[in-house]
Amino acid sequence: MNVYDFDHTIYAGDSSWDFYFFVLRHKLSLVFLWPRQIWHTTLYLLRLISKEQLKETFFVFLKYIQPPDYYIRLFWQKNFSKIKSWYLQQKRPSDLVITASPEFLIAPAAQILQVSLLGSQVDKTTGNFRGKNCSGLEKTAKFRKQYPEQIIENFYTDSKSDLPLARLAKHVFLVKGRHLLDYPFL
Repeated sequence: MNVYDFDHTIYAGDSSWDFYFFVLRHKLSLVFLWPRQIWHTTLYLLRLISKEQLKETFFVFLKYIQPPDYYIRLFWQKNFSKIKSWYLQQKRPSDLVITASPEFLIAPAAQILQVSLLGSQVDKTTGNFRGKNCSGLEKTAKFRKQYPEQIIENFYTDSKSDLPLARLAKHVFLVKGRHLLDYPFL
């Protein structure tokens, strides 16, 4: 099995931010949330709130775009082209994408790619987390829970934060733009 991070790995950019700015172009009125979002970012940087609490404040905009599936569909119609060509050339049906991004947001792309997906469980109507953010050690825990006996042949990531999952793989690649490099953090 080959396992891939999503944002900045097989997707050129950060899908959550791209989605936010995509929605903002359609609903500029969401700027009223900025003071709250900036305040919670400050609290997070001071280590007074968790990453999940910060992301819930970020994703609170979902409450104001009902139904969210409409915007999600439009977003992928415009942004699916940001899936990197090197990935499309080597993609296999047995691939797994594992990401900190909300699973509801990445699911349409995974469906088009016909690959499996594990991501953060976020309520798409409220922005509330239904569990831990799927990053770092949590990625490894989710992978082991879903695939207890599976061996990761190749793992692709753009981040040192994926080191726990990288340790489970036979081969690990650091993705920098279009370039695949040896993962230097092991």
